[in-house]
Amino acid sequence: MTLTPIPQRRGAARLRPAGTLLLSLAIAAGCAQPASRPAPPNVNLSGYPPEFRQGYADGCASARGSRTRNEARFKSEPQYAAGWRDGNDICGKR
Repeated sequence: MTLTPIPQRRGAARLRPAGTLLLSLAIAAGCAQPASRPAPPNVNLSGYPPEFRQGYADGCASARGSRTRNEARFKSEPQYAAGWRDGNDICGKR
């Protein structure tokens, strides 16, 4: 029994590298950190509610130079506002 190669379609070899590139880009994009979220501060906030922690992270990012504050949350969520103020004050002193 002899095996014969299956003929490839014309142009199939040219599409393979592009497909690999697109797959690589899709995987890399899925692993990228969103730009809208600031890096978490180097402080243990595990005992605080999520609203406070997000406010602290946004306040700390604001103190480091990129103004980050969700105005709607700042006005309506006391925990977010308190966290933002604390983060801005503490990170601004570093």
